[in-house]
Amino acid sequence: MDGQQTERDDTIGQILDVIAKEGMVDRAKITLDSSLEDLQLKSMDIVVILTGLEEKFSVYIPIDGPLAEAKDVRGFVEHVMEYIAQQQGT
Repeated sequence: MDGQQTERDDTIGQILDVIAKEGMVDRAKITLDSSLEDLQLKSMDIVVILTGLEEKFSVYIPIDGPLAEAKDVRGFVEHVMEYIAQQQGT
């Protein structure tokens, strides 16, 4: 595994940790294949999670647009990572 993949996996792990903490979901229940509905995350939970992610990564993540259409954790994480990459220039 190369450094870039390791860094990507680390970022994914950090995003999942924020989802668990801010969404008050057991971290063990969160996988990339989990649906947001299965985790019982409501729109207000998503707002709190996004705020936590913005603070952690020092980026702005709008709730509308592609993120609003994410139905599972994988889609959510991919969109968040796009915003991080755009704004951190990675």
